[in-house]
Amino acid sequence: MDELTGTKTSPSLRQEKRPILDHSLLLSDLYQLSMLEVYRAEQMNEIAVFELFVRKLPVRRGFLMAAGLEQLLEFLEGMSYRDEELDWLRSTGMFSAPFIDRLKDLRFTGDVDALPEGTIFFADEPVVRVTAPLPEAQLVETRLINLIHLQTVVASTAARMRLAAPGKQLIDFGFRRAHGAEAGLLAARASYLAGFDGSATVAAGRHFGIPIFGTMAHSFVQAHDDEAISFERFARARPKALTLLIDTYDTEQGARRVAELAPRLAADGIAVRAVRIDSGDLAAHARAVRSILDRAGLSEIKIMASGGLDETALLSLCSSGAPIDGFGVGTSLTTAAGAPALDCAYKLQEYAGRPRRKLSEGKATWPGRKQVYRRYRHDGAFQEDTVALLTEAIDGDPLLRPAMRGGRRVAGLPNLEGSRALAASQLQRLPEPHRALGFATYPVHMSRGLTDLANSMTCSMRQP
Repeated sequence: MDELTGTKTSPSLRQEKRPILDHSLLLSDLYQLSMLEVYRAEQMNEIAVFELFVRKLPVRRGFLMAAGLEQLLEFLEGMSYRDEELDWLRSTGMFSAPFIDRLKDLRFTGDVDALPEGTIFFADEPVVRVTAPLPEAQLVETRLINLIHLQTVVASTAARMRLAAPGKQLIDFGFRRAHGAEAGLLAARASYLAGFDGSATVAAGRHFGIPIFGTMAHSFVQAHDDEAISFERFARARPKALTLLIDTYDTEQGARRVAELAPRLAADGIAVRAVRIDSGDLAAHARAVRSILDRAGLSEIKIMASGGLDETALLSLCSSGAPIDGFGVGTSLTTAAGAPALDCAYKLQEYAGRPRRKLSEGKATWPGRKQVYRRYRHDGAFQEDTVALLTEAIDGDPLLRPAMRGGRRVAGLPNLEGSRALAASQLQRLPEPHRALGFATYPVHMSRGLTDLANSMTCSMRQP
């Protein structure tokens, strides 16, 4: 990676790495265990089908991007109760001893079908379908939502930023503002999957092979008595993919110092690849800096900008023609500040071979095992989706794909680079109103069979 400051890494030595995910089944809501004890007591162990979906899109969001499946499958394959956790559960006095004893051997043995990571999806479309004995399918609810939700909101935010800044380099700068270490690492992964070029988070390189980027901090410049000396010392110590931070005191003066320094460094084989601006009117500073560098014959030096950026700022800077080659995006990305939470749910759709439906006001569900079928326009763009029962024959590409069978992931699932390629393809195939980031309603239809089943169940369930 020679763009700006990047270093390509490899997720090697996996067996020596400390896992970033905790597989503990105590990462759950209390009511999961409460229900589980009753299921065990009543021998309710028939096959259940649960589906994760989003009830409605966030305000001003026209689409979402699925992410987090890799970590969900890792959790399901490794989930178990440790001896010390079972000892703690005994100490609470909340559960019977026989029930806790049976938890020791609990493992996930079911099937998972899901949208491949990077898939664009819309409201009411199943994202993950879990088919397993009822206690297993119920128990995984909390962590499943936790893992899919986090990366989906970040990937969806990153995808919009990619659309807002086409052709620009985008780097995740947000670990320090993320809501915890696991969240920061998974945000780096989700943003890279959705089209970012890399992350400043070193551990993201180790765990996921994501290119890592870094320049210098203002404190480095401040620690020196002379800004020019700080630039030169950094350049000679760190000559590869060299980027200098020029706005500690005066942005334009910093650019002039780079212009003076660059020829001396070049004589020693050191190239200044980029300068970074982190404050002020980024467009105005970028134009002034571009002029200074170009007059000095340094048109090859790129300009990177950072500092409080979000998708609106990216769209404004890019549409105005500001001469900025790349952006570092932090808080608004890793916290998904524009839409930090989804109205998502994981609901029982079938048990013991019979469809199930929830009728709660404003939260009614579509019953039965379902698939999502997508049709395309003649130019390859998305045209419409249909949510249908698995037993129906529907025109279009089925979006939910097998991900796990019998508690083990299926062969041939995409790696992170494959998911990244799918995400890029999906963004290219979005209808233009969605690519332009204006809110547009995408047509999602419920099939005749699904509608008929839902209506008949509603009638029968409401009879006295």
